[in-house]
Amino acid sequence: MNKRCDLHCHSNFSDGTSSPEELVRYAEEKGIAALALTDHNTSKGLKQFMEAGKNSKVITIPGCEFTTEWQKIEIHIVGLFFKEQHWSEIEDFVEMLHIGKINSNTKLIKNLNDAGYEITFEEVAALTSGDSFNRAHVGMVLTQKAYVSSVQEAFDTLLNEDKGFYDPPKRITSSAAIRFIKSFGATAIMAHPLLNLTYNQLLQFLKEAKDAGLDAIETHYTEFDEEMTNMAIHLAEMFDLKQSGGSDYHGKAKPGIDLGVGRGNLFVPYKFYEDMLGCSNYLDKE
Repeated sequence: MNKRCDLHCHSNFSDGTSSPEELVRYAEEKGIAALALTDHNTSKGLKQFMEAGKNSKVITIPGCEFTTEWQKIEIHIVGLFFKEQHWSEIEDFVEMLHIGKINSNTKLIKNLNDAGYEITFEEVAALTSGDSFNRAHVGMVLTQKAYVSSVQEAFDTLLNEDKGFYDPPKRITSSAAIRFIKSFGATAIMAHPLLNLTYNQLLQFLKEAKDAGLDAIETHYTEFDEEMTNMAIHLAEMFDLKQSGGSDYHGKAKPGIDLGVGRGNLFVPYKFYEDMLGCSNYLDKE
């Protein structure tokens, strides 16, 4: 039987609903051979995640998903195989991002309150174990209070940038995030290409990202159909990039998406884990 891995998932230290320990236990139940925790802009769940991995058959991979910007378009860059001594460096790197995020969150809640939506900063922040929340958490509270029928509806309506309630924080550039990841010998991956950029935009972005040190792109992803997967593979081959993939599991925050299998037809081969490990110096002694 071919082994599978999942190189993209989230815990309740960002916008997932499962604890890091629960993710490891669930991965073992599902027979996932290797699992990466890639919380948004934080390493704070990694200690619990890696500790849980010591008593599990699942290979646990310390990672982080950075929210970045390229030509005013939001791009997510995943870093995998950060050595423990560098986890605090992640927090330092994204500190200004967190400050901007808190200011953006405060303004979002105020704007919603002014429009008659009765939610508080505290009740939204209570949904995460981290020290800041994102729009998904706001969407959860809006759903709980029946202002919308789902988190997705919240994103499509009230939380859409065009509606005027949400003012996104200033983001780091994609190239800066890639260079940061590579400075510690970790693996740099573009998350879910084809969701944010057109094919022609990707041709430009990937050239710049490759020059900055990008190692791979996700070719196997929950929201990709066969055509998108084939296109991503084509792009990986064109730019001599490795392939990665994952479910982008968030637990109850994204119902219908399961760990390791996405919407049921996702299979990320174990070789992707081996290739991503090979792009890092994770096993090197320092």
